[in-house]
Amino acid sequence: MTSLDNKQTDSNSIVTEWNSIEQVMTELSNRHYVIERSLATAVFLALKLQKPLLLEGEAGVGKTEIAKVLTEAMGARLIRLQCYEGLDVNSAVYEWNYARQMLQIRLLELEKDQELRQDSAKELFSEEFLIKRPLLQALEGDGTVPTVLLIDELDRADEEFEAFLLEVLSDFQVTVPEIGTIKAVRPPVVIITSNRTREIHDALKRRCLYHWIDYPSLEKEYKILLAKVPTAPDTLAGQVVGFVQELRKVELYKLPGVAETLDWAAALVALDQQDLEEKVVEDTLGVILKYQEDVDKLKGEKVRALVQRAKQGQAGRK
Repeated sequence: MTSLDNKQTDSNSIVTEWNSIEQVMTELSNRHYVIERSLATAVFLALKLQKPLLLEGEAGVGKTEIAKVLTEAMGARLIRLQCYEGLDVNSAVYEWNYARQMLQIRLLELEKDQELRQDSAKELFSEEFLIKRPLLQALEGDGTVPTVLLIDELDRADEEFEAFLLEVLSDFQVTVPEIGTIKAVRPPVVIITSNRTREIHDALKRRCLYHWIDYPSLEKEYKILLAKVPTAPDTLAGQVVGFVQELRKVELYKLPGVAETLDWAAALVALDQQDLEEKVVEDTLGVILKYQEDVDKLKGEKVRALVQRAKQGQAGRK
């Protein structure tokens, strides 16, 4: 892996150009993101082709994290648009500062110079009174500092808002009727995530590269845990990952993601645990399970069996 000056980059370096898939893997791995080659390929192509990258998968598998790590590697600014039901242009793109406009109108009423009043009135819908929301902020800049635009959990937004995104993602521009069209000097790197609570429309998907992020294998999740919770003892880390992997085979309302695995490992470390104990597992189930029905289903014999399988698996890997 080489950087611009053909020297090995370290974890604190800033990458301004990506020359290979291997470089993507190395740079993100240096920042404790365990990445597979298929995902690194998708990231590399998104950067090279300047196309949005749509990442789908269950909650907590690392979709949002990759945008954060990529931002750090590029020395970029991260602009995040968190989607939700009812999200509209005023919240996502821009709105006018009506309070300032009203104050300006009051001041104009006191102005005696008619010509000055008319000129000032025309400026009421200028950039001075424009409140710029994430999408518009992402298109700004002189192009010297890259921008990563994270559109998080797009599936939570309404289809009407999704349709509005088409102009932004096609031409990297936004039209403000009172001002005109604002186009990015340097298109932002766009990462879109979806937990697939609903299907994203085909028209938007065609404008993106696509990658599905699944729950990690046991080996990959173990590497992630060691990278993110380095204080976890090796034995405990292996047992935690083994337990969660077995837990995902149980019919639950909501399966735990990698985020829950890391939170649970950190909680067990805080409790000075060296390996899994049935009582401690039962007491901390709320860290990895977020529905009482799931917690109730596991207590007792099921927890005991899962702990035993996790320990047996850990012993078998040694």
